[in-house]
Amino acid sequence: MLDVQDKVVAITGAARGLGQEFAWSLAAAGARIVAGDINDCAETLGLVKNVGPEAVGVKLDVTDPGSAVSMVEAGMRAFGRLDALINNAALYGALHGGRFDAIDEAEWDAAMAVNVKGIWNCCKAAVPAMRQAGGGSIVNIASLAATYGMPYGLHYTTSKAAVIGLTRGLARELGRDRIRVNALAPSAVITEGTREFFGEKLDRALDTIKAGQTIQRNLQPSDLAGTVLWLISDASGFVTGQTIAVDGGTVML
Repeated sequence: MLDVQDKVVAITGAARGLGQEFAWSLAAAGARIVAGDINDCAETLGLVKNVGPEAVGVKLDVTDPGSAVSMVEAGMRAFGRLDALINNAALYGALHGGRFDAIDEAEWDAAMAVNVKGIWNCCKAAVPAMRQAGGGSIVNIASLAATYGMPYGLHYTTSKAAVIGLTRGLARELGRDRIRVNALAPSAVITEGTREFFGEKLDRALDTIKAGQTIQRNLQPSDLAGTVLWLISDASGFVTGQTIAVDGGTVML
């Protein structure tokens, strides 16, 4: 039931971090990967091709609807179908934390454009192909920031809360098409983006996050791979509209 052999999975934000981990782990399980990112996905494609399955990389700006359509078209040309979409692309490391009333307005707007509108754009592009395939799975990456209520990063926290609302509403719309929509809400994952966001406060932030968890260690990208594999596979075929916390037992939904 956890079989993803030959499923075609589009992954946004696939050049590094979580997106790269998802691409590699799903490819290792037999999926065919469409890796999209505003940055070069060559490193990700190299990792994927080392484990065997086919993969294509595309230049993707999730804030541009036409770019999202081009990603899906590239996958359809290469593989003839689309079975799943992982909306992972987000502004995180590039954002500046601070008090809510000190956040730059342009940075607030950029966070919403990438983290919320970007998912909307990619879902609009991908859903017709999934309907054509007879169904599919969409996985949106939310965050502990939303489920816990992270302060001093309100633009990021608010954008990830919007991802949860988008997930629930879209799940209700797409059930008739046999398209499932779920979200993951991880705690701070040890990635480049987390290091960039917290900067010199990284160690203290990670210690604080870990102290609030039942499982006393920090989250690694590989810790999310099993949950994503399950959501892409038919094993989760009756699961939709859910936000799954992968946070070591911080927020127990």
